Amino acid sequence: MKSKLIPVVACLFLFISFSGAAKAQTEVPADFGAKGALKDSSITLDEALVYAIQDEYLAQARYDAVIGKFGNIRPFSNIKSAEQQHISALLTLFQKYDKPIPEDSAKQYVSAPETLKDAFNAGVQAEIDNIAMYDKLKTIPSLPEDVKMVFTQLGNASKNHLRAFQIGAGRN
Repeated sequence: MKSKLIPVVACLFLFISFSGAAKAQTEVPADFGAKGALKDSSITLDEALVYAIQDEYLAQARYDAVIGKFGNIRPFSNIKSAEQQHISALLTLFQKYDKPIPEDSAKQYVSAPETLKDAFNAGVQAEIDNIAMYDKLKTIPSLPEDVKMVFTQLGNASKNHLRAFQIGAGRN
């Protein structure tokens, strides 16, 4: 009996270990996207662009996860399209200022929410963080005007997204 119990316990241990690892992987690192920008006390142009595109990648990955689970529903499908435009605007700045474009690694930090209500609430919080990030990035000393303009436009778009998610959260 003991010889049969050991493999079962070992398999159970491995299952629990890997389950925890998969769950932990969806935790966004403290130095990634809006989370990183809001903690960073001294941000360069390079870092600002990286934080911004990481957060836009993260938003797109979140909305992909929601759409994958719940279908092509609004406002997630519309806002996902907007995120693609935000990424394009940032890519233009990376190219103009000859900065290396970071890899899109955001999917590893995202999992589908349990409910649509959870999806809307997560969208609300993500947009609040995104708006705060752009408000902070716009205050960087000697930030080029075109970068400030793009950050302003993206922050304003996030305010519209926030309203859409707040309405959705109120309905669900």
